[in-house]
Amino acid sequence: MKTNFLMILIAMSAVSCDNSRNENQLVEVAQFEHSMAIGLSVNRENRVFTSFPNYDGDGNLAVAEIKDGILHPYPDAEWNTKGDYNSHFLRIQDLYVDAEDFLWVLDSKPGSSGNIFADGQGEKDGFFKLIKINTKTNLVEDIFLFEDLDKSKSALNDVRVDTEKKLAYLSDPGLASIVVLDLQTKKSRSVLAETPFTVADDITLEYDGVKMEDKDGKPFSSNINSIALTHDFQYFYFKPINTPNLYRIETQYLAEKELADGDLASKVQDMGKVGITHGMIADAKGNVYFASSEDYKLVYITPDGVLKTLIADPNLIWPDSFGIGKDGYLYFTCAQIQRLPQWNKGEDKTEYPYRAFKVKLPD
Repeated sequence: MKTNFLMILIAMSAVSCDNSRNENQLVEVAQFEHSMAIGLSVNRENRVFTSFPNYDGDGNLAVAEIKDGILHPYPDAEWNTKGDYNSHFLRIQDLYVDAEDFLWVLDSKPGSSGNIFADGQGEKDGFFKLIKINTKTNLVEDIFLFEDLDKSKSALNDVRVDTEKKLAYLSDPGLASIVVLDLQTKKSRSVLAETPFTVADDITLEYDGVKMEDKDGKPFSSNINSIALTHDFQYFYFKPINTPNLYRIETQYLAEKELADGDLASKVQDMGKVGITHGMIADAKGNVYFASSEDYKLVYITPDGVLKTLIADPNLIWPDSFGIGKDGYLYFTCAQIQRLPQWNKGEDKTEYPYRAFKVKLPD
């Protein structure tokens, strides 16, 4: 493990912010050199956890805690070494700290048909598991293997946990569905599959005048991707990346196992247009935050449906995963997906180092 790669540079000064409507400032939290960090979450003690989907974290880490300016393997070094899939990390896609301070780690490696990232990787079937870690003891307490999931098409992306109903809700862009996992029986079911709320629109993303297309001219497209769960567990928010509209549904309906998709679809509420987004989180006041990707903004929608800008800054390059700290800040990674070679005719346009930031939440 190389010490110079392990050091996290905590920046106390703010990055300049081009946002005339908001005096908020973007603050750099950490740098990750050439390692793409995607997952990020924060527990009630303001401990910050991050993950590296391609197992390329400094020192070959998959999940780490930022502590004392250093990346520490989390929950331990053994889980961060390659080995048996049941007791080691493979490809971490998302992290989420629930209301009881458990860290949920989504280990998701889609099969070839479920791969939405055009990176040429993926076996016929995918590999998926959800790991529950107690952040008080730093021990793994349970593992969920999604044995009833269609692993040939699935591409589990994000997870939120409803501790009240003992359910986990996951976005699955591969199956264009919401996966509801019963944490007591460990059985899962896909709902709202291939509906207008979960299937991406025919929209080509464009950044700085460059269309996001692969070498064959095929545009990036993701069905249902980012999700959020309100703190009172009442509403589940979701949307595809390539769809301007935001949707939500009351979780009581997701919990009804016998409710048919047609009836479930009638319960979905259209919250209006919010733009091309990825990464989403709700705060204690019921505001829901997400990246407004193409115009380099973080925006949020209030409980009464008003869309507001939190901050605009050119450093907001594909903000991907959010966490909220007890210090009143929104933490997030910038994955720079649109800068990768597969979307730029083989040229790597990434602005190194990869970084994580935070920004003050509204009063």
